[in-house]
Amino acid sequence: MAAVMEKTDGLGKVDGPANAPDPASAAAGRRVGRGMAVAAILLLWLVLFAVLRGKQTLTLAAADLTDLHRWFNDVNDSIGANRNSNPLFLYFFNEIRLVIDTLVTFVQELISQASADRPLPQIGWLGVVGIAGYVSWAVGNWRVALLTVAGFTFFGLQGLWQESMDTLALTLSAVLVALLFAIPLGVWAGLSDRVNRIMTPFLDFMQTMPTFVYLAPLTLFFLIGGASATIATVIYAAPPAIRITAHAIRSVPETTVEAADSLGATRRQSLLKVLLPMSKRTVVMGVNQSIMAALAMVTIAALIGAPGLGRTVVQALQSLDVGTAFNAGLSIVVMAIVLDRVTTAASTRAEAARSSKNRFLAWRRPLLGAGAVVTAVLVYMSHTYVWAAEFPGEGGAGSSIASAADTTATWVQDELSGLTNAVRDTLTNGLLNPFQSLLTDSPWWLVGAVLIALGVVFGGWRAGLTTAVCVGLLVGTGVWSDGMTTMALTLVATVLVMLVGVFFGVWMGRSALVDRLLRPTLDAAQVMPPFVYLVPFLALFGPTRFTAIVAAVVYAAPVAVKIIADGVRNVPATTVEAATAAGCSSWQIITKVQLPMARGALTLATNQGLIYVLSMVVVGGLVGAGALGYDVVAGFSQGQLYGKGLAAGLAIVLLGVMFDRITQAAARRAGA
Repeated sequence: MAAVMEKTDGLGKVDGPANAPDPASAAAGRRVGRGMAVAAILLLWLVLFAVLRGKQTLTLAAADLTDLHRWFNDVNDSIGANRNSNPLFLYFFNEIRLVIDTLVTFVQELISQASADRPLPQIGWLGVVGIAGYVSWAVGNWRVALLTVAGFTFFGLQGLWQESMDTLALTLSAVLVALLFAIPLGVWAGLSDRVNRIMTPFLDFMQTMPTFVYLAPLTLFFLIGGASATIATVIYAAPPAIRITAHAIRSVPETTVEAADSLGATRRQSLLKVLLPMSKRTVVMGVNQSIMAALAMVTIAALIGAPGLGRTVVQALQSLDVGTAFNAGLSIVVMAIVLDRVTTAASTRAEAARSSKNRFLAWRRPLLGAGAVVTAVLVYMSHTYVWAAEFPGEGGAGSSIASAADTTATWVQDELSGLTNAVRDTLTNGLLNPFQSLLTDSPWWLVGAVLIALGVVFGGWRAGLTTAVCVGLLVGTGVWSDGMTTMALTLVATVLVMLVGVFFGVWMGRSALVDRLLRPTLDAAQVMPPFVYLVPFLALFGPTRFTAIVAAVVYAAPVAVKIIADGVRNVPATTVEAATAAGCSSWQIITKVQLPMARGALTLATNQGLIYVLSMVVVGGLVGAGALGYDVVAGFSQGQLYGKGLAAGLAIVLLGVMFDRITQAAARRAGA
């Protein structure tokens, strides 16, 4: 029998049969093959674009409507005419709207709005600050309580107390309703593999859709107003809590559950005495994520009549009032930080208390009792006395902040306009305009064929089939050209996000010190709602597409950086050490070892970057980005364009699904 030839590496280690295929070489060959296929597709596209430019582009003027848009308008008019006679609305949708509206009104009259028999809310500013501080202390610690008291006091000093309380009222109402459904569904998904498999695609889909998408359909059924805004927020805030709760239940060690079963515990007892207590910390983090999602949605829901800080920001952005937008945006940031810190502290309080040697912990219960008495006194005073109910002063701090922001914006525009305009014009003329022209001036069928081919190359035939369906439906929406403009903005911004993500992600992944320094900033950046990012870049670059791109890059970069950093850090240290011992430089280790071995993280970062960027780009319709975002906003403000706005929302969903399916399939391939 012929001897089996074996080969060894330079260290004498046996690798295997000499004629055995090398998996790494095969994978590299597949990547080269895909690269060649992508290059061929793009080259053919450019050649056909040069020949067919401007033909069959499906361009639609801003005021023009298609038959689908008119049909949506007719449906809207028909629903409006029959809202109080159709049984489906009379006994279902209207009842849901009434219940939600009653809840929101109750919370608003409690802390923000005058009630029927009082010119002021039931609990004034002093009582609200006292309750917020006490709750923060009870579920967290005294540092978080001080932060909360300072943050709530700051709302009043800004002259935005009522607006802030309206935002808080809608957020709390939406989170309360969302958790009533999300926690039980999450527990069910955690206990049942079948339920988890059924729910996961729906949760993926819901978290893929940008916030704008939820607004238009809900106004069709629940009208414009606080109820629709709250329902949209409930739908948007529920998926994180469901997913994280299910993960928490599934993460409880099986041995612990088996031990409880062996002691005769029923399924109910195992759930209440074992699973939920052991997963409490993770479930609270799910509540944290729901609150952050709700706050982001409530501010954007100002477009459909939600009161609060979001309305102030929207009106200021539409009138290009940078100072007012900055002042209100700062309040949103402060509220987001306070809510995030409180819920984060709540998730870690028990563990921190066990590990702490603070001698005052023994006095915690008596002190909490005394704090409850003080809080009750503050609530009584704020209910009884005007000075404790209505925040004193005229909001001088807010006026000063707005004035300083306006002054800064004017100085930037006067002194730095040369630099900012040069950056804007270079990227716009050198990258954005050519790419947008390639997408919008190519025949629709050519762009569709290219997208389908790229979907097959990157994600396989299933991704290609999904892309084909999305392309067909996108044509049917009648907003193809605007969809291509949004796609151009999204892809250009995503390229910039990945450049930033790779640079800082590799830096963080290779240096523990850099990671410790940058990660808190990235975590804080992920807390802020999308609206907040538009304000500073509106001052820098004016109302242009570039403003939306830069805001999208800053909004999406933190998640991409963190994913790439984790991917680089997870490359085995032995592999890096072997490359170092072989004489590789740092650049070679990064480009030849760490990034190739972290390609799964890179693809996942691209997936998340695309979804975050798309969400922000459509919001950028408020500051000159145009395209689908503008169509949605115009649909809210101009009744004859409602149908077009609804179709634009559908187009945004299709783009999100297409991006998500292709990049997720590519991530699975990269990780294989």
